Amino acid sequence: MKTYTLNIAGLKRELPIIKLSYDLSIASFVILGDTEIVRKTAPMIAKKLPDVDFIITAEAKGIPLAYEISRVLNLNEYIVARKSIKAYMEAPIEVDVDSITTNGSQKLYLNSIDAQKIKGKRVALVDDVISTGQSLKALETLVEKAGANVVAKAAILAEGDAKDRKDIIFLEALPVF
Repeated sequence: MKTYTLNIAGLKRELPIIKLSYDLSIASFVILGDTEIVRKTAPMIAKKLPDVDFIITAEAKGIPLAYEISRVLNLNEYIVARKSIKAYMEAPIEVDVDSITTNGSQKLYLNSIDAQKIKGKRVALVDDVISTGQSLKALETLVEKAGANVVAKAAILAEGDAKDRKDIIFLEALPVF
């Protein structure tokens, strides 16, 4: 199997190169279960963020990073936009999302209670990797529907052309193949 060597935050990871389509392959970066990389990168991202009231991420891979950044910043909570409606949700806000790593269209949902918490607040959107930016844009639309002010968009890695964006904070660039 072909791999890409990633060096970040003093850590080295061998990422498997995964074919997504005939002419596109990516280095698969998964932070779920990698406590060490989350623990080392979260403070680095937190230092780059402006003052925020909430960290918000989409379910699922950004969750450990959102938790750790929130902990580093001494925030009392963080918010996760869900990919399905849960029984506890009352009048959720929703948006459509397309991502290169997920087949088909999906939706993101924000519970009305969480929407009230972030209304008028300064929020940072956090994910593990920003690639095409479609997932990030959907998350931004969702929290803006709730009345929040997006003051930062951050990830551990910017993949492909995302490395040239001026509106995101990231630690390292990740090539596409």
